Amino acid sequence: MRGVRVDPFSLRLREPLGTAKGEIRERRGFLVGVDRGTGARGVGEATPLPGWTEPYADCHDGLAEMRTAASDGWGFDVEALGPAARHAVSLAEADAAARNRGVALHDWLADRFETRRGGDDRPTTVPVNATVGDGTVDETVSAAEVAVEDGFGCLKLKVGARPLGADERRLRAVREAVGDDVVLRADANGAWDRETAETAVELLADLDFAYVEQPLASDDLHGHAELRGRGVGIALDETLYDSSVSMPTNLREHADVVVLKPMALGGPGPTLSLAQYLRRSGVTPVVTTTVDAAVARAAAVHVAAAIPGIPPCGLATGDLLAEDLVDDPVPVTDGEIAVPEGSGVAGDAFDHRLWD
Repeated sequence: MRGVRVDPFSLRLREPLGTAKGEIRERRGFLVGVDRGTGARGVGEATPLPGWTEPYADCHDGLAEMRTAASDGWGFDVEALGPAARHAVSLAEADAAARNRGVALHDWLADRFETRRGGDDRPTTVPVNATVGDGTVDETVSAAEVAVEDGFGCLKLKVGARPLGADERRLRAVREAVGDDVVLRADANGAWDRETAETAVELLADLDFAYVEQPLASDDLHGHAELRGRGVGIALDETLYDSSVSMPTNLREHADVVVLKPMALGGPGPTLSLAQYLRRSGVTPVVTTTVDAAVARAAAVHVAAAIPGIPPCGLATGDLLAEDLVDDPVPVTDGEIAVPEGSGVAGDAFDHRLWD
């Protein structure tokens, strides 16, 4: 590498996001620029989230070591970095490559990973869901109603931080408030034991939920398999990122949906490769962020756009932030995000943060 730039940042959330793993109040990370001296430079983002990626300190140290290696002119094994740091570097490399070709990142990715066939249309938008955090019944209903008024046709509700009876009151109130035409999903973040999860699945089926993410602990693959076929799809999230879990050859036996987080998978490339594998296995991929800043959110939109026919994704997280690196390049309109135009991730929208 000719040069590497690393710019730390810290962004506050508008309000704490309640999950079964606790509240998220801020997102700290690094904007990473890569210059190989071959033309266009690329920009990436590392925003670690413990539980899905390496800790912040490890991410910092890894990127600092890579920057030193680049400045001193010696080699560095990017694969030795944690997933968030790898995401930043691989995204910056892909951004530079797409800019050199003068094409949008999703077109570059679709060509490289052969995810589109001759009859697939080039997408202009990606459908997204709204995320509704844990809250009281009134708070949850209010947030759901606002999302529907804003044009969202799919909502994901955080559950599992409260007793199931309390969550039931929240979920029933939301279904009654938004009606039958809105698609509802639940996300338990692995909070339930098997008995509670079985009861919850019956409840969610009664309320016509599309699927529930990670109802059980990440290492309980058999338990997730047992929950399938009861009227609600079962989605795996944390399981995918738990290094202690030996993933089965046939994920179709354990999940209907798998949630793909590019930040936790090490970049756009590994995410698309896994999405292709899932599709071949009969499992639906859904792309989400880890409540990232603007660069990673825009990149995740490109990743989703490179997967034909993808269902609503968890990419509408920009409004959760009280501040951002730049003006949002991927705002939501009527439950969809327009795929950024221009070359690379978003043209030169992010360059001034690193190169000016």
